[in-house]
Amino acid sequence: MTAPERMGLLDIEQDVRDAAVVVCAHGEVDTSTADALTGALENAVVEAAAHPARLVVLDLNGIVYFGSAGLNALLTCCELGDAKGVAVRLVATTPEVLRPIEVTRLDSVLRPYPSLDDAVAAPEERR
Repeated sequence: MTAPERMGLLDIEQDVRDAAVVVCAHGEVDTSTADALTGALENAVVEAAAHPARLVVLDLNGIVYFGSAGLNALLTCCELGDAKGVAVRLVATTPEVLRPIEVTRLDSVLRPYPSLDDAVAAPEERR
């Protein structure tokens, strides 16, 4: 596991596993921290493009605030993943993350999973 990127309000860790490149975020995602999340997700997609599983799983269960800038970071990651042939899956169970995704009707695009194991085991989806 890579050392967490300490941003004060947001901590991000990346772990390359056999089944996926896993990114865990803890803290707040807003306009002051979204660039760090976007950068970490872009790095994870690039790393996953060279990984046999070609999968990035983003675990946001440690997020306590998730603003519109976070939604943009996720969408940017999904677009990059599509362009590089990498599946991007989201683990989210907290209302802080799920509510903004549902309100904006992005749950059909981002498709949150209840656990890391569920996200890894999910069948490949075509968009």
